[in-house]
Amino acid sequence: MEKEIIYNSSLHFEHEIWRRELFFWRDELIFFNNRLSELVTRWTKKEFLVQLEHFQNEFILHGGVIEDLLEAIEIHETRLAGQDLESNEAMDTAMVKKHIQFREKMETQEQVYADLKKDFFRFLTKYL
Repeated sequence: MEKEIIYNSSLHFEHEIWRRELFFWRDELIFFNNRLSELVTRWTKKEFLVQLEHFQNEFILHGGVIEDLLEAIEIHETRLAGQDLESNEAMDTAMVKKHIQFREKMETQEQVYADLKKDFFRFLTKYL
């Protein structure tokens, strides 16, 4: 059975896609937080303010996750660069496993973030 070869350039490409997606999320969170700031000045109902605080906390948590994911990508990129310096274009098994685990983490986070956005938009629709 022939082994599949996974190249550093393929992993680097996927990292770049993830990085851009994470930067986009980070920019979106700034927009969402600005929206929260606008709303908190217009509403005084306790039920509404509790919901605003919930979303503010979720946005803060998600911002931390984004930073952690960006850091993890940077660490993996450093390892890829080390392999490139060794002129070793094909990845070793351990690195590929880590990459696949990270891919699963990104896919999970994409779903978590999409759900958060849906909930926020439903909230805005309900109250505005």
